[in-house]
Amino acid sequence: MTQLASTHPDRDVASTSGMLSGRRAVIAAVAGNTLEWYDFAVYGFFALTLAKLFFPAGDATTSLLLTVATFGVGFIMRPVGALVLGTLADRRGRKLALSLTILLMALGTAMIGFAPTYATAGAWAPAIIVLARLIQGFSAGGEIGGATAFLVEHAPPERRGLYASWQQASQAGALLLGSLTGALLTGLLPQADLEAWGWRIPFLIGLLIAPVGLYIRFRVSETDAFKAILRERAARPEAAFSPLRETLGQHRTAVLAGFGITIAWTVCTYFFLVTMPTYAVRQLGVPQSASLLANSIGLVLIVVLAPIFGGWSDKVGRRPIMLVAAFGLLVSCWPLLFWLSTHPGVVNLILAQIVISVLIAAFSGPAPAAMAELYPPAMRSTGLSIAYNLAVTIFGGFAPFITTWLILQTGSSLAPAWYVMLAAAISLITLLASGSLLRAPFGR
Repeated sequence: MTQLASTHPDRDVASTSGMLSGRRAVIAAVAGNTLEWYDFAVYGFFALTLAKLFFPAGDATTSLLLTVATFGVGFIMRPVGALVLGTLADRRGRKLALSLTILLMALGTAMIGFAPTYATAGAWAPAIIVLARLIQGFSAGGEIGGATAFLVEHAPPERRGLYASWQQASQAGALLLGSLTGALLTGLLPQADLEAWGWRIPFLIGLLIAPVGLYIRFRVSETDAFKAILRERAARPEAAFSPLRETLGQHRTAVLAGFGITIAWTVCTYFFLVTMPTYAVRQLGVPQSASLLANSIGLVLIVVLAPIFGGWSDKVGRRPIMLVAAFGLLVSCWPLLFWLSTHPGVVNLILAQIVISVLIAAFSGPAPAAMAELYPPAMRSTGLSIAYNLAVTIFGGFAPFITTWLILQTGSSLAPAWYVMLAAAISLITLLASGSLLRAPFGR
């Protein structure tokens, strides 16, 4: 036995080296993903300050609307980024697309952080901000496909759910980091200093993403799945391959399934984790500090629980956990908002946010792996990017606007519950109808 144990020392060393390389790749991808979403989201946390500095319109409301509209420009570009960068990841490799995605986000962030204000550059100032948001939106559109494929394909087969769940955990971590940065700066700096130079700090912090992108580009190995794809293509050089054509031609059902799954994921994220602090202040009369505290608790829970549910899905399957979570979101949303509207208070808000955050983590923890496994490796990034970003652009990006509009039209603070319930119902039906796809995933 001793002789057998020492027969293949080189193989053992190679295996250990491969595991360490894979872990370094995952850590780099998660760090890049966190900073990527931080860079995209931090604009929203400083919307009031940016409105004064870049979109002065003589009216505070008009100024803020212009700033928010510019935030929305990023969502318009996400499907374009999904098509271009998602396809690039399937053609040229995960690490090339992922590093390019990160560097583009760094460019957009740098443009905002160093942009001259309206007082200095006139109309050029908002034009620079709009261009920066277009670049950031394009970058974000390619991130989900490239990063999720990268995480899944660097994972051991029996731990893909755990590895891919860091996609959601890092998104929640990015929102938390942006929120804490905003709270720290607004709490420490006088308003005059914040408007003079303090607002640039969070964007300059976001430039830490650039070294991560360069590290991935030059120090991280390509995934074995994509190396296998390259070998297959080299063996059949006469066969023309288009990831987009193959995805839309042979895997339309998978794209529709991914689109339906994403709806509940994105609507719940944008309502409960982005819009909820404003909703709590305006509709429930909760102090802003308390609403932000409740939101931060929810984000921390998702950072912690998403990998737990992702890892659990490796043992029991993605679909059962997601079905229970989607059903929980469907039946709990209206009662929770009704309870909050009749019994508003800090403690109740925190309790409600805890319940919803656990359900969001249960749904979104296994979701990235479930969606990645809908497609073969050769078109995994393309299919995932298209399905996810179309749903986010249509349902998630407009969730704050739609929920606010519903309240104004109905006069009821409970109106957003119907939108969330609709999203949960669509995803629940999708999961029920896609059983064969989700039970027989592409394994490489």
